[in-house]
Amino acid sequence: MTVARARTDSGLRHGRAALALSFFVQGAVFALLVTRIPAIQDRYRVSDALLPAFLAAVPVLAGVGSVAAEPLVRRFGAGPVLRGVQPVVGLALAAAGAGRSVGQLVVALAVFGLAVGALDASMNMLGVSLQRAYGRSIMLGFHAAYSLGGIAGASAAWAGAHQDLPLPALYTPLVAVLVPAALLAGRWFPGAGHPPDQADRPDQADRRMPGPPPRAAGRVPLKPLLPLCLVMTCAYIGDSTVSNWSAKYLEDVLHGSEQLATVPFNVYMATTLVGRCFGDRAVRRFGAVAVVRCGALLAAAGFAVVAAAPGPWVGLGGFTLLGLGLSVIVPATFAAAGRLFPGASDSAVARLNVFNYVGFLIGSPLVGAVGGGWDYRGAMLLPMVLVLATLLHVRSFSAESDRYGDGHERPRTVDVG
Repeated sequence: MTVARARTDSGLRHGRAALALSFFVQGAVFALLVTRIPAIQDRYRVSDALLPAFLAAVPVLAGVGSVAAEPLVRRFGAGPVLRGVQPVVGLALAAAGAGRSVGQLVVALAVFGLAVGALDASMNMLGVSLQRAYGRSIMLGFHAAYSLGGIAGASAAWAGAHQDLPLPALYTPLVAVLVPAALLAGRWFPGAGHPPDQADRPDQADRRMPGPPPRAAGRVPLKPLLPLCLVMTCAYIGDSTVSNWSAKYLEDVLHGSEQLATVPFNVYMATTLVGRCFGDRAVRRFGAVAVVRCGALLAAAGFAVVAAAPGPWVGLGGFTLLGLGLSVIVPATFAAAGRLFPGASDSAVARLNVFNYVGFLIGSPLVGAVGGGWDYRGAMLLPMVLVLATLLHVRSFSAESDRYGDGHERPRTVDVG
């Protein structure tokens, strides 16, 4: 192995570890927000009728942030954008827990939404580019780190609820740890010293990857991307149902305690971690189509169990199935977009990421409106049907390049600029 090759492999390993840490931090911060929604609602005296509007505003602004990330990444690179916005997300969480008026909550959530949109887009851009550099499926591993962070954040939230800690006492010390961790990880993000668009030049992509010729850089027509956009939307409708309503559902519908109400999200994140830890290996062995199909069926079964659960413990079983099923869909969708547009993967990921927030925007108010106007059990059947609808689009994940490994791995190349 030449010295240059050794340095390249070392840089890839460091970049992969740093990006995994970034995913971990984001998972923890997001979990700390969503698992304490009832406490935030009580602190600011937000009514049940107004709560869906607050929950919907965050994904709307996150979609704006994701769109704004595309030109920023084109100019500065995904690494610098990610380094800049991730600390802002953590500080916005601390502000949301420390305010006194509804106006302060609005400002904190607005900043959180804008920053988290740019954060999610730039993180997944780097993940797709690193997967292309490795020449095998590693995208689910990054999302596994996110799930691990979610477990840590939800566990901290449970401890805070158990000890009756006020939100400032819970959020401030945790943010004081997570923000420096994110800044430290940013020093090792891949792409240092390369032009921001080097990874997405079609001539270089053509040398890197076999298969269909890449589309022109910067050109991402909606039609070929649309099936993946629909899958992303449906998956995040399911995910947002768990994130925003699981605590309230377990406490108000299944009559669990306040402490137990923090557990569904933790269980969900634990099972997404399990699914994602084995997901890359499953994609290499069976291909993304089979993995996504299996995930959609498991997720639908989970929603059915949650809707029919007679008590909180059976409901937790449903959230377990949900985590296993939904765990593979989102990272596989980002990876599929990167394969579809190897010459413009950053643009494809940024635009696909918007439908993450479309799913949140639809899911939270939809479940809230149906649950408030009719029945929360019935509301759980809506995301079940939508997750099943992803089965209509699983062929969009079909590509021989899914099956890296088993003699099909491509040589590593540096394409993470």
